[in-house]
Amino acid sequence: MALAFRTPRFQPRPASISAPASTSSLAAAAANARPRAGAGAAVRASAASPFTEATSSSRYRRDAWSYAADGSPSSSPSSSDAAAVAAAAAAAGRRDDEIALQLPELRRLLDSLRRSRGKGAEGEGGGGGPGRVALVGTGPGDPELLTLKAVRAIESADLVLYDRLVSNDVMDLVGEGARLLYVGKTAGYHSRTQEEIHELLLSFAEAGANVVRLKGGDPLVFGRGGEEMDFLQQQGIRVEVIPGITSASGIAAELGIPLTHRGVATSVRFLTGHSRNGGTDPLYVAGNAADPDTTLVVYMGLSTLPSLAPKLMKHGLPPDTPAVAVERGTTPQQRTVFALLKDLVDEVKSTNLVSPTLIIIGKVVALSPFWGSIKSALWMEALHKKPIKQPWSRRALEWVALDSVD
Repeated sequence: MALAFRTPRFQPRPASISAPASTSSLAAAAANARPRAGAGAAVRASAASPFTEATSSSRYRRDAWSYAADGSPSSSPSSSDAAAVAAAAAAAGRRDDEIALQLPELRRLLDSLRRSRGKGAEGEGGGGGPGRVALVGTGPGDPELLTLKAVRAIESADLVLYDRLVSNDVMDLVGEGARLLYVGKTAGYHSRTQEEIHELLLSFAEAGANVVRLKGGDPLVFGRGGEEMDFLQQQGIRVEVIPGITSASGIAAELGIPLTHRGVATSVRFLTGHSRNGGTDPLYVAGNAADPDTTLVVYMGLSTLPSLAPKLMKHGLPPDTPAVAVERGTTPQQRTVFALLKDLVDEVKSTNLVSPTLIIIGKVVALSPFWGSIKSALWMEALHKKPIKQPWSRRALEWVALDSVD
């Protein structure tokens, strides 16, 4: 029997028939298929990031306390000046200068926590024992995808160390009394090394703080949460892992793509597209990653996609395998490009997608209700009796009409 789709949460916009479609409009047929309240016009690549970028003003507002080296309020002119100097250092890639500006206040906070812990040990009130660390996954960006356990941890934290890909909407849930410290990484600029993050977590936990480590997605899926958990446990620190909805699940659900489907995809595989040395080659692509019955989900693969796609086809994945690239998935700034694997690199390049972009490759992509925009494009072609250049071949329609197996 023919596959039946439930009505997706966000419907694709109907294709206009007033003029022939352009290549770019077809390539990004679902690019703005996720309208939110107040969103009418197309969201452009230059739209403000929903995440905390290294030099964003929201970062320095949240972290202002860490620049008040003389103990003055975070809203004071001296603190604001220090934050401005730190922002300039970050923009110039001088991470050591930025860290140096924060060290005095970090030490002041540590001393205060240690004194409080010491009083508690003597029975005078206060914490008394060592603190704990919660590794909290915040999902791909939509705050409504947070678990209740994650929200409770965020609201009760003393200190929050947060990554770049924790959305601003999620950050708004942090309790008013908590101290926030950005430890995000982006290509070419790491505000803290992984080892420095380990030491910050350890130092504040040993001082008795309730520390929350916020990570986008799930902490244990390409999030280096395992490294942090192992390090802290070896130091005797109690660690709790609160899982988040990993981007693969959250974004696939947003687009109506089942990662596995009876008779279509018997397994799903998560790949890192990241190159450890910052190059353009993906870290590792095994021959068996090109199984046509497996759904591939590539994290952090935007820069290595031009090398990854040819390798997958070389290993035997059909060039007309349906694929999708999703920028800033589940946020109001989400943009989506559907294409066949052989065309994906060119279409992503022409649409100027930016990080973070998740890539899903496999027959299940054609089960998305948004993939049906292809049929609209072909109908427009027939209406105007003029071929339209498009990133999909007619063979792609075979996937749309796939029958399920009883």
